[in-house]
Amino acid sequence: MTASRKSGSETSKEKPELRFDVMEVMRMIPHRYPMLLVDRILELERDKDALGLKNVTINEGFFQGHFPRQPVMPGVLIIEAMAQTAAVLVVETLEGAAAGKLVYFMSVEQARFRRPVVPGDQLHIHVSKVRNRGPVWKFEGVVRVDDQIAAEAGFSAMIREDE
Repeated sequence: MTASRKSGSETSKEKPELRFDVMEVMRMIPHRYPMLLVDRILELERDKDALGLKNVTINEGFFQGHFPRQPVMPGVLIIEAMAQTAAVLVVETLEGAAAGKLVYFMSVEQARFRRPVVPGDQLHIHVSKVRNRGPVWKFEGVVRVDDQIAAEAGFSAMIREDE
């Protein structure tokens, strides 16, 4: 797996942030179109947090029925984008040991939707690890569009072997 380092000056105390394109994301998590909801990882610090990007286009299949005259991205898919960003963070934190494993939702808490997500929006998906114990990980996520909060939630997930 290749990861590009964020450019800029680094001191010996700073850890470089990692970045991943969509091909690297697909090597890390099993999701594929139409359910792959992360186009790239802009920043990632192992065992801490990640910033994912999703470009929302009118070609997304869910816009055909949600809603044809007023297209809005379903909230559950925004939460799923958070979970996929968190899954990349888990795989990278475990240095590939979780690659190919599935990350299952266990709970979603305090989900709030602040503004509709529509075609043309760019989701900036920030997830932070709260804690993990064994295969169970807890996260907080915030999704922004144009520096405005579109959604936020706490969620937990379990890493399991693909059966």
